[in-house]
Amino acid sequence: MIVEIGHFALILGLAFALVLATVPLLGVEKRQPLWMDVARTAAIGQFALLALAFACLIYAFVQDDFSVKYVAHNSNTQLPLIFKISATWGAHEGSLLLWALILTLWTLAAALFAKQLPPTLKARMLSVLGWVAAGFILFILLTSNPFERLLDIPTEGRSLNPLLQDIGLAIHPPMLYMGYVGMAVAFAFAVAVLLEGKMENAWAHWAQTWTLIAWAFLTLGIALGSWWAYYELGWGGWWFWDPVENASLLPWIVATALIHSLAITAKRGSFQAWSLLLAILTFGLSLLGTFLVRSGVLTSVHAFSSDPSRGVFILVFLVVIVGAALLLFSARAHLVTQRRVFQPLSKETLLLLNNVLLIAIMATVLLGTLYPLILDALGIAKLSVGAPYFNSVIVPLTVPLALLMGLGFATHWRESRAGGLLTQLWPVLLVSALIAFIVPLLLLPDLQGWALVGLFMSAWIALSALQWLWQNRASKNSAGRVTERRRILGAVLAHTGFAVMLAGITVTSLYSIEKDVRLAPEESYSIGTTRFEFGGVIQKQEHNYLASEGTVKVYVNDRWLTNLHPQKRTYLSQSMPMTEAGIDAQLSRDLFVALGEKLDAQAWSLRIQYKPLIRWIWLGAILMALGALLALPSSRQRRQEVAE
Repeated sequence: MIVEIGHFALILGLAFALVLATVPLLGVEKRQPLWMDVARTAAIGQFALLALAFACLIYAFVQDDFSVKYVAHNSNTQLPLIFKISATWGAHEGSLLLWALILTLWTLAAALFAKQLPPTLKARMLSVLGWVAAGFILFILLTSNPFERLLDIPTEGRSLNPLLQDIGLAIHPPMLYMGYVGMAVAFAFAVAVLLEGKMENAWAHWAQTWTLIAWAFLTLGIALGSWWAYYELGWGGWWFWDPVENASLLPWIVATALIHSLAITAKRGSFQAWSLLLAILTFGLSLLGTFLVRSGVLTSVHAFSSDPSRGVFILVFLVVIVGAALLLFSARAHLVTQRRVFQPLSKETLLLLNNVLLIAIMATVLLGTLYPLILDALGIAKLSVGAPYFNSVIVPLTVPLALLMGLGFATHWRESRAGGLLTQLWPVLLVSALIAFIVPLLLLPDLQGWALVGLFMSAWIALSALQWLWQNRASKNSAGRVTERRRILGAVLAHTGFAVMLAGITVTSLYSIEKDVRLAPEESYSIGTTRFEFGGVIQKQEHNYLASEGTVKVYVNDRWLTNLHPQKRTYLSQSMPMTEAGIDAQLSRDLFVALGEKLDAQAWSLRIQYKPLIRWIWLGAILMALGALLALPSSRQRRQEVAE
């Protein structure tokens, strides 16, 4: 009966979502405070019921209940416990239930921690979240029920996709969904403000808080996916411009623009309408990503579903939710717009240009992602858009974006003087140029033009941010000043993280070395001063797979460094071969060895790679996420905004 309890809890969760979607809105219209207060109770009940449903599904996996179709298709008795639990969200139905659960968690948090918001604004916001939850729970019940029973119960399940039997993929989806779904809160804020017909002083700081938290989760989720693809898929790449990868990048780009726009709205009381539009677009792109992953229009290691009927439901839901919000925006945006005067050379102007460039980058990625799908759907052509297109278009847009990031730290609100900016920034320009030239000459094999550009941009951003931090050092230790310093430190850390990531992308893209070689035992291959000696292959049997494990001894300047053990695994339940790379990771470089096919009685093919600074990509993402969390407005600051 545990499975039936989970199913019934999901149905009751839909009922609570519908109550949340309607009763508070009616309370606003009828001016009934008690009806508006129902939102908090409904949010608590909705989360409790979805949590119960999810716990019941986990129980079914742990107990190997193969009478449940979803369990039978995605687990078996040989699967380790950690992967039985992660299998709960390892395929379409369970991942959607996790999506809905996380949405109810965000809704609960908004209900509990938005006490300073006006009651009508809070009620409207929670009702919008209720409508979104109702749509997704209805989608699960009608097309993707994870609790569906089988009449013919198998004695053994099919098991989880071997690609997903990895700790990185156990963490990646929940982290990514926390970011994806968290954008629903900013979306609900935007719709609530439009329904309210006026801009509350508290709006920008509250929206900024929720957006920063969701953005931090989304940043970490994307980085985790990149890290998993790097070490698990065997090709040694960290980003493939796969359409599903792009689907997670799109809302991240617009959310980045939203954070900066909200900074203007919070500080200067301008760009209100633009901030609202960005909030709507961010969640719209999150829903678009959900559609791409689950519609069956994509073939990808990241895609979940191949049932087009499910995609139609999500597409209709996307059009209704986002279309209604955009219609509301077009009708009522003028009610919340306030005009503020600022000069061409000011922080407002640079942040606006920052937004324009970010939207241009988003449009470029969106075009490259959707254009081939549209042509294929219309039967016109089958077209593949890959890295050459994205790199050739996005890199030129990133250069001015990086320059604006450095300038933005030095400019003032309303107006800055060109002479003062030049006086302040010439040392940063000089040191950045020196770093861009000296680092390749001393540490890299040769001097390349794009390496100069990338390293200059990285140094420019980081040094400008650190200079701004130094100029804003404070002697006073009042509570307000401490909070301000924390937020400044967060902004500096986030932008420095982007600089670190940019340096890592530049160096690893230009200076990585990849060789496919044929080696027999005791033979070796050298990259520079690093020698890889092949020691042969042994056969191993683990709990749920067989492995051919190679041994590669690594020497630097003829001194032994480490042994790498790349594997070719065959999972018992599916007879599916998988590659597990052997990696020696250091902050300055990775040595990457993947075991290929057996070529004759002794020799094997191996892929050997030298990846300089690749760890900086993921280190930068971690710094960005930590910076976002440090930059959160304090409750004192939000209360001050409400009072103002």
